[in-house]
Amino acid sequence: MFLIKVILISCTGALSPGPLTAATAAIGVKHGWKGGFFVGLGHMMFEFPLVVLIGLGVATFFTSKTFSQVVSFIGGVFLIFFAYLTIRDAIKVKTISASDFKRSPILIGIGFSALNPFFIAWWVGIGSPLIFEAISYWGLSGILFFYLAHVWLDFAWLSIVAHVTSISGIKLNVYRVILLIVAILVALFGVDFVYYSIFERHLLSF
Repeated sequence: MFLIKVILISCTGALSPGPLTAATAAIGVKHGWKGGFFVGLGHMMFEFPLVVLIGLGVATFFTSKTFSQVVSFIGGVFLIFFAYLTIRDAIKVKTISASDFKRSPILIGIGFSALNPFFIAWWVGIGSPLIFEAISYWGLSGILFFYLAHVWLDFAWLSIVAHVTSISGIKLNVYRVILLIVAILVALFGVDFVYYSIFERHLLSF
């Protein structure tokens, strides 16, 4: 029963629209499902230590208003810059080759997770009760059991998103459109992050 609960609640985070999903769509055009897998790997490299910190009870700092606002601003600027680079790629690209979209999927996974305060807030607010419940059942080893029950969803979702945008036969104009759409979405998330850091409310809601 606990496993089912973890999977269902994890879906509210893993499958929700966000900059990580949008960036994965762009990466998938060139790297296929493997690009999504490596984005997931980068995501996990930041997420798992965060889960451990929450389990050890030392992550209360992440709930502070100042932390959320600072990370929102930095993350928003990061996303806007990423959107700019993606638009630049869409304009400059002449052919679809392995050299297109050079950003590392692993670094994208780390950056888009670490600089997303709402991802961190999800873990502190929604994920932490599940972590503590797992610890109550199995002690500290429950953190690992819980995380394995959660993380496969991230890998599956990001790999599927990347695969869908990698379907063979894509034409240059379609590739440009995908990059531009992704850039616009990521820029919107970036503006929302910056707006939240200043006014403590969102421009976007889902």
